[in-house]
Amino acid sequence: MSWEPPPRPEWVQAVNRGEVLPIADVAARRLDPGLLIDEARASLGLDHHAGVGAIDGDDRFLEPLAVACAALEDEAHLTVLGRWITRRYLLRLLEVRFELAAYVAADPGVRDEEVRSPIIVTGAPRTGTTILYGLLSCDPALRVPEGWELLRPVPPPEPDHFPDPGRLALADAELRLMPSVSANLDAIHEYSGRMPKECLSAMSFELLTEEISVRYDVPRYHRYLRAADLTPAYEMHKLVLQVLQRRYGPVQWVLKSPAHLAALPTILSVYPDARIVVTHRDPLTVLPSVSSLVATLRLAHSDDVDMATIGRYHAELYGRYLDALVDADQQGLLDPARTHHGRYADFAADPMGSVRATYDGVGLSLMAEAEAAMAVHLAEKPKGHKGEHRYSFDDLGLDRATERARFERYRTHFSVPEEG
Repeated sequence: MSWEPPPRPEWVQAVNRGEVLPIADVAARRLDPGLLIDEARASLGLDHHAGVGAIDGDDRFLEPLAVACAALEDEAHLTVLGRWITRRYLLRLLEVRFELAAYVAADPGVRDEEVRSPIIVTGAPRTGTTILYGLLSCDPALRVPEGWELLRPVPPPEPDHFPDPGRLALADAELRLMPSVSANLDAIHEYSGRMPKECLSAMSFELLTEEISVRYDVPRYHRYLRAADLTPAYEMHKLVLQVLQRRYGPVQWVLKSPAHLAALPTILSVYPDARIVVTHRDPLTVLPSVSSLVATLRLAHSDDVDMATIGRYHAELYGRYLDALVDADQQGLLDPARTHHGRYADFAADPMGSVRATYDGVGLSLMAEAEAAMAVHLAEKPKGHKGEHRYSFDDLGLDRATERARFERYRTHFSVPEEG
């Protein structure tokens, strides 16, 4: 295996040695659910008796919060800086949860907002979902949520005050922190408050989210999430969209996350008219690429990052996810009239031709203005413009023949070409 973690910036080493005392003092506090809830209340100036962030009487988030906190304390091997970042992350989720609860109580009509036939882009990570999402965001007829909106959705954004500068600053401070801690992250996946954001972040306010599984090695939480009913998470997802469009009226949402592969039946129960775009790529290329991304994200929080463990986890995870996708297709769960399948190889060969096929596949019209904006986007952000992302299947400690066999059913069913 050739993978080695990149060197830490000096300031990160100083923090983790305990030399930046205010951070160390905060990081030393336990990630205790009750204390975090009390801190979230206090930060918002709420009375101690203001409930626990229940929305419409629902406080189901308390159980996954408790599981997440216990796993983070016992399993994640967090550095001083990692504990500090994690505490800020959990407090932001709880603060926004309180804000959403207060907003729904003050404006219950937000629940009547129609989220009409959202277009949901999914597929295994590193299959072209991000570049496709970025191109779709260039179309003024479509609404793609930005990072600041999904991190700080309350109050509803206003068309004449977009973006909200205060919330944008808060989101940028959070999203740009991890690249400053973990070298080379921008070369793998860029984050900022104005960029299109995976809608997975909307599910995180329910504490049922692969954000936690990605950022941390927390087997207890992984098992809990795998067994959980994700309906509450998708109901939260829908509520966030309802809040975001409250001052706009109905819009054509375009959303994206690889995590949706795990929950297509649940998605279609919450959004029965959803249109699904699935991207495909050789899993033996996907595995080292996504494992490299996850390792880099985890390095922002822990010094104990093992690429082989991450590789085994993803081989099993996406083996299940992609088998479930084949099952869904064979069982007719995915309506061909509202589903489009795109292959990474086709996109790489002809990006705009692939985009046009996506529009045709989900019944959209691609206007000349949007197509011109997409061409500019492609020219301004060529592959590798933030640096080279290097990864190798050999870093995973997996047997190539075994993994080729694991994914053969998926690759054959969707005619996905091998990449080597």
